[in-house]
Amino acid sequence: MDIVLLVKSIMGLAVILGILILFFLYAPSKKKKTAQKQKKIIKKSKPKQNYELQDLLQVIRNKQATTEELSEALDLIIKHYGHIHTKLGIRTHPDFDIYSEILLRICRHPNTNKDIILKFDKELEGRNPEYVREINDSLTKGLNSRGF
Repeated sequence: MDIVLLVKSIMGLAVILGILILFFLYAPSKKKKTAQKQKKIIKKSKPKQNYELQDLLQVIRNKQATTEELSEALDLIIKHYGHIHTKLGIRTHPDFDIYSEILLRICRHPNTNKDIILKFDKELEGRNPEYVREINDSLTKGLNSRGF
């Protein structure tokens, strides 16, 4: 009788062990599925746009940037960085060099058009009336450097 009880106990423990192994193998697949669902949700979310001036300048410097990307970058520059610091006496503020570079680059960009250039020029002049002469000089240099 003792051997029969011992065999039944071993068989019961083997069944319980088998059930536990099945739960162990089955449980991680649920975790993987939930992790995959979370990754899909992250991929579907809209990426944050970067409004740093250097990142926007990279778009303008990129010769493969489309007309839409170029226009969007210039709109963001006007929206977030449109005001140039006041002049230092008769000299321009050192930050004006960035705007001068932007004007030169958009004039020489292969995917630009007159509408993009004129819109940026007018908005920049409207927000910075004391820099109108310098903006026009930079625009003239950019247009003359196109080499048509």
